Amino acid sequence: MRMQAILHRLEAALVWAGLAGLRALGPVAGSALAGRAARAIGPLLPVSRIADANLRLALPQLDAGARRRVVRGVWENLGCTIGELANLDRLRRSAAGPGWELVGEGHLLAVKAAGVPAIVVAGHLANWEMLTPMGAQIGMRVGGFYRAAGNPHVDRLVNRLRRMAAGDGVPMFAKGGEGGRAALAHLKAGGLLGIMADQKQNDGIAAPLFGHPAMTSAAAAAFALRFRCPVLPMHCERIGPARLRIVCEAPLPLPDSGDRGADILALTTAINRRLEGWIGARPDSWLWLHRRWPKETYR
Repeated sequence: MRMQAILHRLEAALVWAGLAGLRALGPVAGSALAGRAARAIGPLLPVSRIADANLRLALPQLDAGARRRVVRGVWENLGCTIGELANLDRLRRSAAGPGWELVGEGHLLAVKAAGVPAIVVAGHLANWEMLTPMGAQIGMRVGGFYRAAGNPHVDRLVNRLRRMAAGDGVPMFAKGGEGGRAALAHLKAGGLLGIMADQKQNDGIAAPLFGHPAMTSAAAAAFALRFRCPVLPMHCERIGPARLRIVCEAPLPLPDSGDRGADILALTTAINRRLEGWIGARPDSWLWLHRRWPKETYR
């Protein structure tokens, strides 16, 4: 245990030094440098084979060269996102230059005016870390779930950067039973809850994604049907280093067949369809680096 604690501190020191250096460069230069470095190194790592397998499964029309280009783009986007994380509090709404622009703001303002709870469903596209600070900057506190990093020192460092960007008043819920209960209370109080809907959830439900069953969290659908509240699909698009476009779409229709299980599956499937559209339009902006489908699907 003592050795693990020492390794955690060394790892955290390296992460801190890297993020501090990227912050010193500023948003644009930090994003561009981290993106170039990740694009050069990432495709050489074994995990890139998982990305290639995912692409062959989900987008079989891509040949080997196209898949390699997508994988390089995935790594570049991930590097840019890390560079921007170090400068997240500096990325503000802007019509040009570093920062973000918002499309579909009316859908968010309608929810705010109505004073009702709502769920924002998103995925790990472009810089997904920007969604919560964006909400805070337009006066909407979007709480969300998070998975704690294995290294507690790194976890505190990353969450500090998030708080610097979004403020201390934005609630974050740890994944698990306690976090789920806190998120439920947040919705009961009329809050907005952000859910990343694209991660593998072994105890979720099998909903189709790119034509293959994928274990998917049913939380967004279950919460939405319980409260009959709007479900707003939202995603981020990368325009360039430290330059982002956030798109909020009209609320998804809520099924009401009287069969709760069928309605949860129908709404979860509708969410996955939105993810397919976003990913298919910009495949190099999604995080293809984990096994999203069951092992037997890859055979």
